[in-house]
Amino acid sequence: QVQLVESGGGLVQPGGTLRLSCAASTAIIGIHTMAWYRQAPAHERELVAQTWNDGTTTYADSVKGRFTISGDTAGGTVSLQMNSLKPEDTAVYYCNIRDWYRGGDYWGQGTQVTVSS
Repeated sequence: QVQLVESGGGLVQPGGTLRLSCAASTAIIGIHTMAWYRQAPAHERELVAQTWNDGTTTYADSVKGRFTISGDTAGGTVSLQMNSLKPEDTAVYYCNIRDWYRGGDYWGQGTQVTVSS
């Protein structure tokens, strides 16, 4: 069974940086998309950034120019570089990988990011 293991969350001051990483426990064949979502208290989970197997990337308007997603479909890893963090970026961040081969939709356990002075 595939598990996604996340790391890199924590507490950072406004304007600071964090890098989130996510790795699959076993090989995933036919990765289609790799993404990061986040969920703040009393809010629905939202898509932060997504990358496709052709290298295309998309970002939520709120993070454009500040966050960068990087995915390795062969290695089953995806990272999120977060710069110029703001208090409104505070949330639990989840990585997600989908594959076309088995129709898999895999989620990480979530990692807390808190931006506060």
